[in-house]
Amino acid sequence: MLKRLIASTAVIATTALGTGLAVATPAAADPCPAGALCAYLYTDYRGDPGTVYGNNSNLLQYNKFNNAVSVSNSGTQCNVRIYSGLSRTGSSVNIPRGYGIGNLSGTAFYKNIASNHWC
Repeated sequence: MLKRLIASTAVIATTALGTGLAVATPAAADPCPAGALCAYLYTDYRGDPGTVYGNNSNLLQYNKFNNAVSVSNSGTQCNVRIYSGLSRTGSSVNIPRGYGIGNLSGTAFYKNIASNHWC
């Protein structure tokens, strides 16, 4: 079951710095295939997800990551870190396996998940 990280700017900032913990709550999601990082064009994981696997240095080439409003980690083995810049630069946040951020509004990642790295 996918759980949601509460995504306020403060939560993302403190999580990115490793100084805070996000509160998780259960959330329903459109299917995100096992092993994938999924981006959605709507809040709360609604709509058909865009999926990627493995580490990616340029996710902005994919419409759903370039315009992401929510994101989820359906990884099978580890967490994924997303970045607002290409090639793992800019702001970053770690998303634990089985969790997601249901609303990226007000964050550096709103319509801008530029790269990712697993584990």
